[in-house]
Amino acid sequence: MALPAPQGRRSSAFTRLLRHGFTDPSAAGQLLDAPEFAAVRDDSVLLEALGATADPDLALLGLARLVEAQAPDEQQALLSTIVSAKPVRDRLLGVLGASEALGDHLARHPHDWQSLITYESVDLHPTTPEFEQALAEGIWGEGADRSRADALRVAYRRALLGIAARDVCGTTDVAEAAAELADLATATVRAALEVAHEEQPEDVACCRLSVIGMGKCGGRELNYVSDVDVIFVAEAKDGVEEAKAVQAATRLAARMMRLCSDVTAEGTIWPVDANLRPEGRNGPLVRTLSSHLAYYQRWAKTWEFQALLKARPMAGDLELGQEYVDALAPMVWQVSERENFVVDVRQMRRRVVANIPAAQVDRELKLGPGGLRDVEFAVQLLQLVHGRSDATLRSATTLDALGALAAGGYVGRQDAAALDAAYRFLRTLEHRIQLFRMRRTHLMPEAEADLRRLARSLGLRTEPVETLRKEWRWHAREVRRLHEKLFYRPLLDAVAHLEPGETRLSAKAAGQRLEALGYADPVGALRHLEALSSGVTRKAAIQRTLLPVLLSWFADSADPDAGLLNFRKVSDALGKTPWYLRLLRDEGAAAENLARVLSAGRLAPDLLLRAPEAVALLGASDGLQPRSRAALEQEVLAAVGRAEGAEAGVAVARGVRRRELFRTAAADIIGAYGTEGTPAEEDHGHAIDVVGSAVSNLTAATLAGALRAAVRDRWGTTLPTRFAVIGMGRFGGQELSYGSDADVLFVHEPREGADEHEAAKAAQAVANEIRRLLELPSSDPPLPIDADLRPEGRSGPLVRTLASYGAYYRRWSLVWEAQALLRAEPVAGDVELGQRFIEMIDPLRYPAEGIGEDAVREIRRLKARMESERLPRGADPTTHAKLGRGGLSDVEWTVQLLQMRHGWEVPGLRTTRTREALAAAHAAELIGTEDAATLDEAWVLAARVRNAVMLVRGRPGDTFPVDGRELAAVGRYLGYEEGHVGEMLDDYRRITRRARGVVEDLFYKG
Repeated sequence: MALPAPQGRRSSAFTRLLRHGFTDPSAAGQLLDAPEFAAVRDDSVLLEALGATADPDLALLGLARLVEAQAPDEQQALLSTIVSAKPVRDRLLGVLGASEALGDHLARHPHDWQSLITYESVDLHPTTPEFEQALAEGIWGEGADRSRADALRVAYRRALLGIAARDVCGTTDVAEAAAELADLATATVRAALEVAHEEQPEDVACCRLSVIGMGKCGGRELNYVSDVDVIFVAEAKDGVEEAKAVQAATRLAARMMRLCSDVTAEGTIWPVDANLRPEGRNGPLVRTLSSHLAYYQRWAKTWEFQALLKARPMAGDLELGQEYVDALAPMVWQVSERENFVVDVRQMRRRVVANIPAAQVDRELKLGPGGLRDVEFAVQLLQLVHGRSDATLRSATTLDALGALAAGGYVGRQDAAALDAAYRFLRTLEHRIQLFRMRRTHLMPEAEADLRRLARSLGLRTEPVETLRKEWRWHAREVRRLHEKLFYRPLLDAVAHLEPGETRLSAKAAGQRLEALGYADPVGALRHLEALSSGVTRKAAIQRTLLPVLLSWFADSADPDAGLLNFRKVSDALGKTPWYLRLLRDEGAAAENLARVLSAGRLAPDLLLRAPEAVALLGASDGLQPRSRAALEQEVLAAVGRAEGAEAGVAVARGVRRRELFRTAAADIIGAYGTEGTPAEEDHGHAIDVVGSAVSNLTAATLAGALRAAVRDRWGTTLPTRFAVIGMGRFGGQELSYGSDADVLFVHEPREGADEHEAAKAAQAVANEIRRLLELPSSDPPLPIDADLRPEGRSGPLVRTLASYGAYYRRWSLVWEAQALLRAEPVAGDVELGQRFIEMIDPLRYPAEGIGEDAVREIRRLKARMESERLPRGADPTTHAKLGRGGLSDVEWTVQLLQMRHGWEVPGLRTTRTREALAAAHAAELIGTEDAATLDEAWVLAARVRNAVMLVRGRPGDTFPVDGRELAAVGRYLGYEEGHVGEMLDDYRRITRRARGVVEDLFYKG
């Protein structure tokens, strides 16, 4: 904190120091009052120079320490040089005001300031041979009392002074400074290797060793403080065994690394990191060229070829290093032909972001969203896609590569310029933050003083902190905005009419890019892009803005071609509708939600394309929330009441069902994939319960509408018999999947005074009419009604009276019928009649004292017979979701056996829902915690597989698809990244195998 202003004659000096940017003028005044500063204390040139630095207080303190460290006869020479020689003054004070660490170095080595004069008279840049010679002289000429490692550190920081001085004074821009830092690292590694050679001549005699620069050092874009990434390659000299040569090279490499990395009395330089080598830290430090080639040809992952973009011979045997680069280059430029190439690169980026601690995400300049890594990944991705056919793109330096991409039309020139500016700004911030204490960090500081110094180092003087924050946020937003657009925007330019002089992406290059993104038909995709973006209409303009990011979302799915085609169909249907364009433009996540839905499979797009106006649900704040059964039934009954005739009424009801199925499917897909601001649903059990309830409620409301329509046309408002529909199976259990039939029983009871024969005829007619109406040919999805669970099955009457059901169940029912009644639940029609039906069957399904051993044996026999007879021929029992090992049937029969045995005494078991009954059994200690969790996990997974198959294929299925794209889409829904379907199938088999073990114990043995 600044001290209060002094009184009297010193107040004017105090004010003058404040005016020159000092935050603690009292302390500054005391430093200037020292005898050493007597000659320059009132010199305006010195004060103005200090005031121009990033931190005048720090610059003055560093200068005072440097002056104090000089011999008495050298102090005035230093101060006189500062006052009289502007270049030296600006460089020295600029460094002292920006770097506390370099100020410490100068205090320890007070003569090193004179290297800044050398920079003025002799252009010793790190790129020149003279520089390496000067560095070597610094190492070998430091005197016998200093170790070579210490001498290397002192010489390195002496050279770093010059680079920092040129940087903070603006003599070099950020790209030039980064290149000089990389060249200094190169010279340092070469010097360290020379020391190792001198110390270990016997190893030098055995091998040729080359050091390959990687990462930012390889790309000549190094930070002030960064690991220096390297790879070592060696060959045996004539007459030396290969194994012996590799051992010798390993000793030389290890010694070189220690010379740079070890902490000595002079600290350390930077770690030399060889973890980018084959097999990483688990692999040998040094390999021969043939060993490297064998690894990359057989084992290397996509990211390893991406890393090789930066490879360059750096030290040691440069001829061998060039042979290494030349041998691997063809593999680097063919990597984009790999399956899932773009997916692998994007997944790597996501993993980087996911590993950032939550508290640091908003401060990360390098790894966070809108950070440096976003730019680097985007540029490298484009290089790998197009560099295979265009050698001009093969630069190891990010900004050079970005410029080449723009020159070749692979990136829009304006986008490239904006990204170049943002990258330079962010790199400058990174440099200045690291320069202060010479520590490796990529986090924006939080302290006000640090932010002020950082802002002033960038030339911001008016409200520096707030201005810095605004500029940083703006550039980060620009990077986020351009990151995906950089890859996709040129695809639109490839099919657009550009202004004269503009460069476009060629059709061939556009096709390459689309193929890399996973499009199976790039020609067709380009045709769709042209149709969507051509013209001067408002629709075309909005779609040109949206398409780059839509293409990104489509590429994130298993079937990008389908996503783009479906978007074109929706756009053709709604493109002239003002609210549709407004929705996509203004509703935030609506466009991403639409992209996810359109590319996730066939069911949701088919539902949407039959009534495209349902896309509005994706933008409403509560548009994807499931509606209650009461709300659905109210809407359906009102619509049926307004319709002219039964068929028209049920057509409207089926239209409501179609819309609500789309709502449910869209919410399910978006919950599984996640969108911006909407993370993926992690509680899969909750998600499957929501879908089951939503589809079951919708089916019940549709049945209620069909019942009203069937009755109204012939009998008006009153049927001569009371009529109820009882849901069975998954319908009664509120567990319907997208492709499930509606299992029902029809029950009636003649009204008082009605003729029983006429009542029965009316009930039969109504049941048949309901089935007919719901299965009429239509563009809407059918709703098959299955009444085969009724007494006597298909041979029995479709409808029975309540009394008839009671008589049958008392006299004739089999154990499987009692088991089926566990899922019975009224779903439509007369509420009281439905409830009386439930009261009638409760003693049958929950018998007092539970079912007997004979019934248990019969249930087990039926289950075993079903396993052997009902599994489709050729089906894999380990992956069949319904009838396979550990699938839905296994879990449900196990739970139902517990219900029939213990439902009479455990009220919680008296439910139609499988998971509720399982939880009640666990609460009653009828099943252990681990076994209950195992069964629940398997049931949820199998149910999700069935839903996934219907969403992807558009038709029901109980097994994983055979088609690769469909299988990948099922995997994406289940949460597996592309390329991991094998892992998905392994997980499914593992989870269901464990469940089958529990079933064996509880169902067959318990």
